[in-house]
Amino acid sequence: MSWGATGAAALSGALLALASAATALAQPNRNAAGVLAFTAEEQRQILSHGPWPPAPARDAGNAQASRPAAIALGQALFFETRLSGKANTSCASCHLPARAFTDGRPRALGQAPLERNTPSLWNAVHERWYGWDGAADSLWSQAIRPLLDEREMASSATHLAATIGTDAQLACRYRQVFHADADAADAQRTLVNAAKALGAFTGSLVSGRSAFDAFRDALQRGDRRAVARYPLAAQRGLRLFVGRGQCQVCHAGPMFSNGEFGDTGLPFFSRPGVVDPGRHGGIAALRASPYTLLSDWSDASDEATRIKTRHVLAQPRNFGEFKVPSLRNVADTAPYMHDGQLASLTEVVAHYSTLNLERLHADGEQILKPLHLSPREAADLVAFLRTLSDPGATHWQRRTLPACATRERPGHLPSPGTQAP
Repeated sequence: MSWGATGAAALSGALLALASAATALAQPNRNAAGVLAFTAEEQRQILSHGPWPPAPARDAGNAQASRPAAIALGQALFFETRLSGKANTSCASCHLPARAFTDGRPRALGQAPLERNTPSLWNAVHERWYGWDGAADSLWSQAIRPLLDEREMASSATHLAATIGTDAQLACRYRQVFHADADAADAQRTLVNAAKALGAFTGSLVSGRSAFDAFRDALQRGDRRAVARYPLAAQRGLRLFVGRGQCQVCHAGPMFSNGEFGDTGLPFFSRPGVVDPGRHGGIAALRASPYTLLSDWSDASDEATRIKTRHVLAQPRNFGEFKVPSLRNVADTAPYMHDGQLASLTEVVAHYSTLNLERLHADGEQILKPLHLSPREAADLVAFLRTLSDPGATHWQRRTLPACATRERPGHLPSPGTQAP
């Protein structure tokens, strides 16, 4: 019996159908376009991590925030080593633009070694608390601590006022912003004003879009062709992130951070025999600080801005908790954790895969549990995390500022253009 052309075609079609069915069974969550078939809940979780960039934000309690002249002064101060007591360290010594405003060290190094990792300054204006322990409630108040800390810049209000006041360009820019001279006789005010200029500058550092943002927006508008450009490994990692891993519970929203603090199950000995109290110590430092949003130095007059500081209270569980960092640009900011003890994203994922539950507080970070990831799952999660970086995050260039004219009216400087190119 001869099948003929029709029978051969029918058999060929049947074999192709069986092959397609086998592929579908092997990859039940992948469709023909090379895109995972995300559930409605997964899509909801994914969309919650955008859009990016978010609505503009301002440094809390800082009347100079967003002012071009203040940003220009802040940029000049950020790179000025003479502000330090020994004239050898600037803010940029630890927050290097070429390293996404980190330093690549496990722990920062100022006048002496420090006990914590240098956080990135990208998008800091969108955070709620500052420092790994949240000891500051604004960018400007956070800037004061490293200026005065003997281990960091080892400066003083008097030294800072004298440095600004005796440099023609710095003095001119300061006068344009604050309508007064940097005066050693009123050194505390000069210190706070300089910190507000630094807060205005760092508050202008908002990173650009990432591969994830392009995928997220394409998913929202139903653009399947654009969605398919996102690597499958990153899609699988994203599914783990918003699903079984529950990573989005802490790394939530467009910033990939809930802005709070947690115990991650890592040792918190800063050195043998010395424990870093984390958030517990940070709250004590915040309440003792003369530079909070509740102080007379703050420009905040509304209770909505002050309320977060007014009501923060230390709990026993805060001991050993550290800030949940933003994951934006995370691939550019190694090493990781509050003291840099994990060298790579692979090590971070391995930590959460094999988490030691006995190390967590007894009252519990119940959302944390060992993920027991397979090698491919771990690699997929790392692939996803790598898509959260803005390609320009390590290419920010300091803007050349025009000379400050001493007789120019205050506030008449062009914007220094602090966004990444």
